Amino acid sequence: MSILKQRHLNLYIGFFRYCTVLLCLAFTISVFSQEQDFINAKLIDSQTKEPVIFATIRIKDLARGVISNTDGGFKIPNSFKTLGNVLIISSMGYKSREILISELSSIDLNIIQLEARIFELSEAVVKAKRKRKLSAEEIVRRAIEAIPRNFPTNSFSTIGYYRDYQLDENSYVNLNEAILEVYDQGFYELDQETTRVEIYDYKVNYDFKRDTLAQQPYDYTSKRKTIDKAYLFNYGGNEFTILRIHDAIRNYKIDSYAYVHRLDTDLLNNHYFSKESETLLDDDVLYTIKFRKTYPGFSALGRLFISKKDYAIHKMEYAVYDLWSRKMDKKQKKRGNNKQLIFKIIVEYQKVDDLMYLNYISFQNRFQLFSSPFMVTDIIPDLIEKRFKVKFNNRPYGEVAQIRGNYRVMYKGKELTLTKIAVRDNTVLLYPDLDLGGAHEMFKEIDKVSNIKKIGPEFLNFEFAKEIIDVKGHHLNDGVYKEYNQFREFFVQQVKTQTNVPKDTLYMKKDRPIYKDQIIVKPLNFSDYWMNTPLQNIDK
Repeated sequence: MSILKQRHLNLYIGFFRYCTVLLCLAFTISVFSQEQDFINAKLIDSQTKEPVIFATIRIKDLARGVISNTDGGFKIPNSFKTLGNVLIISSMGYKSREILISELSSIDLNIIQLEARIFELSEAVVKAKRKRKLSAEEIVRRAIEAIPRNFPTNSFSTIGYYRDYQLDENSYVNLNEAILEVYDQGFYELDQETTRVEIYDYKVNYDFKRDTLAQQPYDYTSKRKTIDKAYLFNYGGNEFTILRIHDAIRNYKIDSYAYVHRLDTDLLNNHYFSKESETLLDDDVLYTIKFRKTYPGFSALGRLFISKKDYAIHKMEYAVYDLWSRKMDKKQKKRGNNKQLIFKIIVEYQKVDDLMYLNYISFQNRFQLFSSPFMVTDIIPDLIEKRFKVKFNNRPYGEVAQIRGNYRVMYKGKELTLTKIAVRDNTVLLYPDLDLGGAHEMFKEIDKVSNIKKIGPEFLNFEFAKEIIDVKGHHLNDGVYKEYNQFREFFVQQVKTQTNVPKDTLYMKKDRPIYKDQIIVKPLNFSDYWMNTPLQNIDK
């Protein structure tokens, strides 16, 4: 190689190394800047050192803020630090705090302690001791009757941070996030029919573990993913629609969820009520009303926090437990709870301009994920041939698979007679008798619905005997169940008390998942809102 060529080569290598260093440096600066975009903090109880969850953190005079996560954590954009802004932190039962953002670290996790506030009689304004004390039922009745007076009946919007995820032990799994603006036509209108949603942004967060099996929709047909002893209806909508329908206060005039049903007509009839110690939110004294109901094999427990001043409902908690299940997570055992949670809902409202607007809603349920070497993967109605195609993940053993006693098809609680069973590769064909049990009518109803997975088990249910085996000798459903906790949550960052629904815009398609081919509509002030992504692990 000539000296000239060697010099050119050395120059090229040197230039390449220089560019590589610049690229690495740029990448490092980019990553570092992303990490420094937010101030990270965590709220804890000053005495117990436990996280303070779902506390309200507002930026003073800006009407913006976040809600602390299950780990007590929250984050605020670093840009507020240079503006001299102040954080106002409040939570039911705690003393409110004001903190100058400039005093918080941009590098380390800031630990902020909240001091519990004990209610004292002297803090309440008692006008007449001669007043008759109201019973728990009377307080709740007055609060329900006051909903049209205390909650908005005109159109408004809320902008906030939405997320859904699962918990596997103490780790977040399948975390999805979004920023949404929800246009609500007011409490006189049906939420599901009139509310519109804009998606500012959404993110499938790959910084957290992904589990493709746990991501699947609930499947009460093949039983691969189910809620034990419960059924989660999709109400014809996506995950955000499911979340909103579980706000029994907003939907007080319709059937919201099991046991509460219609808040205005069923809550008082279905539960026993009692008063607990009153609590404080800032300077507002709140009744604490506990209500419960025990059903065969189940128990329901809830709390309402109601203002003594105007009977406004500030918060509602509701949980349903399975009394007969022996499965419990570590947190339950640690707390001495011998009941298995089925679902839990917490919804809180805040006062803005003398009316109550949503602050946050959290919906949690437990589900089972089933895995087996031989299992049903799908059940498909064949409307032309008037039969069901039962698909397995392996080929069933022919002789056993054709025994009629191994199958039960229940239509509206009545068993259908099977006239014929045939095996085709991994599929078993079930032919119900069209002249008995209303099978002909059943196929007509399925045709109207168009999707068997939208049909609840109370309408159509399949049962399969464990004696069914595959060609390798595996018994049907001889596998394992894994328990997960599913969460859907929406935390309001801003309330617009007078907002009409824009006509020239594209809204979220309610029948499609938030994270599947939805239209993104970013406003000019999009940077005013942010995703309050949780810490990687929840403290044990």
